[in-house]
Amino acid sequence: MEATPSPAGPMVQGFTATGFRIDGMVYRAATLTVTSAAAWVPPPLGQLTVAALQALVDARPEFIVLGTGPRLVRPSATLTVALEGMNIGLEPMDSRAAARAWSVLRGEGRQIAAALYPLD
Repeated sequence: MEATPSPAGPMVQGFTATGFRIDGMVYRAATLTVTSAAAWVPPPLGQLTVAALQALVDARPEFIVLGTGPRLVRPSATLTVALEGMNIGLEPMDSRAAARAWSVLRGEGRQIAAALYPLD
C-alpha cells in the first residue's frame, strides 16, 4: 500500500489560540491559493467585496471557501452574484470548518481558494 502524496501548496495544520497554523506559521486571518498562504486583514464581513478577494479571484479557482469567523454568517448577495458572474462559486462556513474543508479539498487536488476570517 502506498501513501497518497499531499498536493503542493499550503496546508492548514491546525488551530492555535490566536489563529490558524499553516505550514508552520500562525495567521490570525489568511488567504490561501493552491500555491500560497498570506496574512490578511479582512474588512467587516458585510463590506467584503471582490476587490478584497482579488488575489484569490486572480488565481481562477473553482470556488472560494469563505471562513466567516466563529460562526457562519452569509456574505452579501452582491458578492455572491459578482463571483458567480466570473464562474467562481462561494462556499461560506465558519472559519474552523472552512480550514478543515480546505485541507480535505486540497487533498483531493481541487483547484480552490480560501479566505479565513479570525476565529474570535
